Amino acid sequence: MPLARGAKPLAEIVGYGTSADAYHMTSGAEDGDGAYRAMKIALKQAGVTPDQVQHLNAHATSTPVGDLGEINAIKHLFGTDGHIAITSTKSATGHLLGAAGGLETIFTALALRDQIAPATLNLDNPDPAAAGLHLVANKPEPMAMTYALSNGFGFGGVNASILLKRWQE
Repeated sequence: MPLARGAKPLAEIVGYGTSADAYHMTSGAEDGDGAYRAMKIALKQAGVTPDQVQHLNAHATSTPVGDLGEINAIKHLFGTDGHIAITSTKSATGHLLGAAGGLETIFTALALRDQIAPATLNLDNPDPAAAGLHLVANKPEPMAMTYALSNGFGFGGVNASILLKRWQE
């Protein structure tokens, strides 16, 4: 196994959550219920509370309905005290469709390893609905992180969240 051969893990997968809301063929509900449930299940599986999560790599496709639903889900679960740094690596890669979730999980693991929340590039005019959230805009932010969550949502209301923990020897 990896440790036996001397490999150093980037992070540990400690929880995941999935939900299917079947709201619409190409968009989620504006209230973000499916996204909320996926994130909540991931945290519950790991025995982690929302205040223990420092970073979220959001699905964030820059679509008005999709982003509003995710913003509402984030506010519902994490509140608006700004304790969780929110980024979107799609701002650097574009939407990679079927590869998006896997690559964004890697970016989230690297953020934990390096203790840096990556920037959301070109975020100059955030959605007013995101008021009160800590959006990491245009430059990365060094920060202490133990837990980070990555969201991936798909057509037809398929929602997935994966919770990673910083690897500690």
